[in-house]
Amino acid sequence: MNKSDLVERIADRTGNSKKSVSDVIDTMFEEIADVVSKGQDKVTIQGQLSFERVNTKERKGHNPQTNQPITIPAGTKTKVTVLSKLKEAGKK
Repeated sequence: MNKSDLVERIADRTGNSKKSVSDVIDTMFEEIADVVSKGQDKVTIQGQLSFERVNTKERKGHNPQTNQPITIPAGTKTKVTVLSKLKEAGKK
């Protein structure tokens, strides 16, 4: 399922226009990205997903083309965690 399929299903269930549903989804992810990019807070959609910025340590790796060892610098990444309700839905 892609975004347009999701928008259509939500619009059908709620009676809202596809445009308004699409705007809400876009705005939701923009806000999540804004909070996560600042690294100040964790965003949790209760029972579904959580999003947070985490720091990564410098680590060893290798170039897959040459197999030469390289050092991967420390940085940040976005961690997305699946929570209980979504986990249970995936088991059904």
